[in-house]
Amino acid sequence: MRVDLFDFALPAENIALRPAVPRDSAKLLGVMGGRCSDHWVSDLPSLLTSKDILVFNDTKVIPAQLEGRRGEASIGATLHKRIDLRRWQAFVRNGKRIKIGDVVDFGHDVSAIAEEKFDDGSVIFHFQGDEPVEILLSRAGTMPLPPYIARKRDIDARDADDYQTMFAKEDGAVAAPTAALHFTDQLIAQLDEAGIGRETLTLHVGAGTFLPVKVDETDEHVMHSEWGRIEPEVADRLNRARQNGGRIIAVGTTSLRLLESATGEDGTIRPFASDTDIFITPGYRFRAIDGLMTNFHLPKSTLFMLVSALMGLETMQEAYAHAIAHDYRFYSYGDSSLLLPER
Repeated sequence: MRVDLFDFALPAENIALRPAVPRDSAKLLGVMGGRCSDHWVSDLPSLLTSKDILVFNDTKVIPAQLEGRRGEASIGATLHKRIDLRRWQAFVRNGKRIKIGDVVDFGHDVSAIAEEKFDDGSVIFHFQGDEPVEILLSRAGTMPLPPYIARKRDIDARDADDYQTMFAKEDGAVAAPTAALHFTDQLIAQLDEAGIGRETLTLHVGAGTFLPVKVDETDEHVMHSEWGRIEPEVADRLNRARQNGGRIIAVGTTSLRLLESATGEDGTIRPFASDTDIFITPGYRFRAIDGLMTNFHLPKSTLFMLVSALMGLETMQEAYAHAIAHDYRFYSYGDSSLLLPER
């Protein structure tokens, strides 16, 4: 399909620069079948049933944005994917000034050797010293806010909390699974009281999630890979829930992509611990999930293609037009949607 089919005009004032306070006071656009309805995230328990299972991503965002120098050159690095205990692949600003073997000084006694360079502009860095890389990042790194926020304001202390979900446990993401940013202790208690189930998996979101699609046809796009894990007992519980007539509703496209990666043609969710580069576009047959809670995505992005695959392109174009007309806030710190296709 042509990428420009997934384009739309978004007014700048619809881009959220801060999250709603409290988090569950954000708007929630219900898209059920082909119909739109306006709600608040706090209404979620009333929109689901006691047989439904919400699946959250428990990845934790690390301070993966680094600023350093190689000689006189200023170098910016956004860590993308862990290779091993001391090596990370990173997207690099001013990467042409780096040669293999160069040492980049990120300050705060943190430095790394450039070991390998790739055509996409990324570099594998080997961090020097004996301290865990997580400790090094806590000294030298900052939260890797999406470019559409970082271009408009400075990263500050609030973002360390705002850009982390209440489920964050497993270090390794360089972008938040933003659909789960809307949840609070109070909302979870209400979901529990309504008998709505909850499971977690882990997908370490990479910086590739922010990369624009630069080709004209979706078939030409090369999807970034990310590492994920679904524990055997989680897969078993999800399979039993579906067998008993329950719906699996992914909270965020990251949860959805991992669930679909782990599910066979027979619809059975299997344990998973590997990379996934699944790219979902219209025509894809969903095997694992029955619905999705997700924020509003960028024009011509792989994530807008994904929601169009789930609900239909025309339905999502109408839903986004409704959201813009009714002042919904878009992107990572913005409002949410609940997408439930007809079964």
